[in-house]
Parts: sequence; C-alpha cells; structure tokens
Amino acid sequence: MKVTSSLAIALAFGATIVAAQQGGPPDTPAVTVRGQVFTPRTILARNMGTEEDQTTAFTPHKIVGNVYYVGMRTLSSFLIVTPAGNILINSTYERNVPAIKKSVEQLGFKFEDIRILLGTHAHGDHQEGDAVVKQLTGAQVVAMAEDVPALQNMRPGGKDHPIDRQIKHGDTVTLGGTTLTAHLTPGHTRGATTWTMQAQEGGKPYNVVFASSLRAPNTLTPAIVAEFEGTFKAFRALPCDVPLGDHPAQYDMQARHSYIGKEGVLNPFIAGHACGEEADVQEAMFRAQLAQHPGGATAR
Repeated sequence: MKVTSSLAIALAFGATIVAAQQGGPPDTPAVTVRGQVFTPRTILARNMGTEEDQTTAFTPHKIVGNVYYVGMRTLSSFLIVTPAGNILINSTYERNVPAIKKSVEQLGFKFEDIRILLGTHAHGDHQEGDAVVKQLTGAQVVAMAEDVPALQNMRPGGKDHPIDRQIKHGDTVTLGGTTLTAHLTPGHTRGATTWTMQAQEGGKPYNVVFASSLRAPNTLTPAIVAEFEGTFKAFRALPCDVPLGDHPAQYDMQARHSYIGKEGVLNPFIAGHACGEEADVQEAMFRAQLAQHPGGATAR
C-alpha cells in the first residue's frame, strides 16, 4: 500500500508540474464520441477558435426557409426574415455588430428592419452587443428571466443592458407569421435558452433548433448538475430537422456550408440524423466530470 500511495503522490505531483508548465490545470477528463477524442480544452478551442475567428464574419448564407446565417467564424448570429420585419438571434460581442450589419446587408436585407433581438445565454460572446443593436434598430430585446441578472451585469462601456421583455420556459415570440418557442435549457447559464421554430422550404415544414451551449462549466455544483440532468433529457426530446448552435462548430457549419450548391445535395443543413450529436459530446463530458468528482464539484 505504501508503494501504491507513493506512486499516486508522485503521479499527482508530476501532473501538477505539467499543468503548471502548460499554464493551467490538467486537461481532463477525456471522452471519445464517434471515434473522436474530446477534452475540456479541445471543446473550448473548437467552439471559440482564435481571436480572429471570433471577430471575422463568415460568408452570410441561407440555412433553410427564412433562416439565414450572419455571424462570425466561431460565434453564431441568425437572421429570421418575416414580412413584418426581422428577428436576430445573438448579437455576439459589441465589436462584431458592424460585421453582422454588413452580413445582413450582403444578403439583401436592411439591418434597421430587425424588430426583435433574442439571445441564447448571458455570456459576452453571445449577447454583449445587445445595447448597440437596440440603439441602431430599436428592436425589442427579449430575455429568459433566469438570465436577467447576468445580463444586467453585462455593461460594455458602462451602457445599461436593454431588456424589454422577460420570458419563461415555453413562452413564444411571434413576428410576421413566424413563431419561435423558448425552451429553458439551463446548466451553461441559469437562463440558457434553446429556441425552436418551423421553417418552410420546398413546400415542406422543417423543425429548426437554435441550441444554446450544452457545455458544462469547470465547477459542477449540485444545482448545476440537477439543471443539466433535466436539460439533456429535454433537449433530446425536441423535434429537430435542422440542428443549429450558438457556436458554428456545434453543427459543423463550415463543412455543411461547403456542400451548398453541390450536385446531389439538396440542403446540407437539413440533417435530422445529426440533431443529437452535440448533446452526445457534451453529455459524455458531463458524465466523465461527474465520475471524476462524484460530489458534484471540481477543484478547477
């Protein structure tokens, strides 16, 4: 037993030294999903990319029906076009708003026609630009009640964060014949919101899911664990034909975009078979984190 204990201490000490050399804690746990290995750092790097990725617009494009992409390489913004004006999901960073505006205009729409601004969760890389979008368009800013405190603390340049309507799970937002339903999917933040709607294409209806991040934080409290247990179950039950996410990598946007216009590919974003793939990755990591720290909290 003494040898085993000494070895465990030595390994732990060695891991601490390596982590210090790498500038952070050990990058564990690791999970394998569909043959690909994921760690907390690789998931975060996949989602965020470089600073340039976070602030460089990706080619604006139609996704399905009246749904368009107007975001950055690694931060999603979606434009939903209706006869009564348009809806924007996620303003991302404040400094990205001019790029989002340009993307909207490249698609042939007016930025000033945005009537409603939604968000997926109260982190700056998704909703920091809300105040500027509100200033430029006068859009109604809608927020899940559980995320309101975090949003109110989001004050770039000292500006108040606008919130015109607070909603709860199951509430809807309707404009020009398009209705989006808000699903509270907490864990990543208290008010993380997954939005769903139906889009029409080729005379057929398709269920579109704008997923909020399902990535667990480094520290798992009992409350967060309980939230995620409910979130994964509820998320998997959502009808889904077109899986989207607040980071493009969550639905392989760039790979799917590369198939647009190719012979034999009708619409690469209609991919019901892929709807659970991101949940599989994030739940596997969540379960592995719990296995490492059964009490529900990590030391990171």
